[in-house]
Amino acid sequence: MKSHLQPFMQYLSGDKGLSPSTLESYGRDISQFLEFTEERGLTAGEEIRRSHIMLYLGSLRGAGKAAATVNRNTVSLRAYFHYLLKERLIGQDPTLDMEAIKPSKKPPMILSIEEIERLLAAPDEAAPQGMRDKAMLELLYATGIRVTELISLNVEDVNTALRFARCSGASGKERVVPIGRIAADNVARYTSGMRDKLLRVNQEEPALFLNSLGGRLTRQGFWKIIKKYAREARIEQDITPHTLRHSFAAHLLEGGADLRSVQQMLGHSDISTTQIYSGIARKNMKEVYENHHPRAKLPDL
Repeated sequence: MKSHLQPFMQYLSGDKGLSPSTLESYGRDISQFLEFTEERGLTAGEEIRRSHIMLYLGSLRGAGKAAATVNRNTVSLRAYFHYLLKERLIGQDPTLDMEAIKPSKKPPMILSIEEIERLLAAPDEAAPQGMRDKAMLELLYATGIRVTELISLNVEDVNTALRFARCSGASGKERVVPIGRIAADNVARYTSGMRDKLLRVNQEEPALFLNSLGGRLTRQGFWKIIKKYAREARIEQDITPHTLRHSFAAHLLEGGADLRSVQQMLGHSDISTTQIYSGIARKNMKEVYENHHPRAKLPDL
């Protein structure tokens, strides 16, 4: 079985054109499964039955793996056995019609407006890195763009005078999103003086947001940045860069924005993806109503 893994990975890379990170996940999932079967004396593909696969997936759940991890393993194994069948290395596919378990969806983490204000106030704007971080956080919250879209921005992609940003989503489709005045002003302050202080050897670097070496900031670099300011802002929740995207959408809907407009700003292809925020907004609006409307509560007796 192990001898077929490398040709399978080449097949995925060449014929399917999968990304390096996806290929790594497939290889890791299948390698761990093959170790599991070898420990049980199963070395040939014809010996693998559906019961063995179910036993393996059950062991993952028993080890506390998330439903998403179990589902990813299911997808990896289905692809592997489909390949073995296609290459006539096995006579039947034990994963045929095997369905993934339905993961329970957690509601997106939303920060309160007060928490957002504390987070945005945390960077030291007098330092080049602090001004960069201030501009990034303000831009993320002002636009709801993904962190990959943020770090992919070039200087020419953001027009602070007309207040819009041009970015590309995961599918490569370009969209233009509006920027609020405060975010635009902070980006302008960063680009007008502080960005030059971060440039090093390559003065022609097009990236808007630079790391300490003068190159384009990475996802990992921004992850560390937002964790740092979350601690400084005394935010107890374990936030991620996506938390600002969630908060952007929920706060817009709370403020009365229509769902279709928010969908376009987020770059969602399906409005059902955006609808998850409307439920959160309705809950918050009910709380605001009950706390502030003079006729919402019965008088104290």
